[in-house]
Amino acid sequence: MHLRRTSTPFNFRIYMEVVRLDAMMKGWFIGNFTPTLQKTEAVEVAVKEYPAGAREAWHYHKVATEYTVVVSGVVEMNGRRFSKGDIIVIASGEGTDFHAVTAAVTTVVKLPSAQNDKYTRDNNIC
Repeated sequence: MHLRRTSTPFNFRIYMEVVRLDAMMKGWFIGNFTPTLQKTEAVEVAVKEYPAGAREAWHYHKVATEYTVVVSGVVEMNGRRFSKGDIIVIASGEGTDFHAVTAAVTTVVKLPSAQNDKYTRDNNIC
């Protein structure tokens, strides 16, 4: 982490914490895990970058609802295509797979932050 000093138009001094996303685990930077910028059980937040062709296996959450925002690129979830600006809501108990059709960036929010809440079709924790 680095603190950077900046000036405002009013000559106030502001110290900002600056952290690189690649220092986080798979893009997750807020939630009940380590490393994190804010440890909380309320929410998890990630910015995820995928090369074209990347896939994630089908899974579901028993507790959390997952919100995925497609920031750039084209992705498929459950056989449906989504592109920049689409927001996909996967409620707890519902499942999805993921395929980056093109290089893609997503922002993912999970409510709440629930550890060990990612399950395969066989109810195994992944």
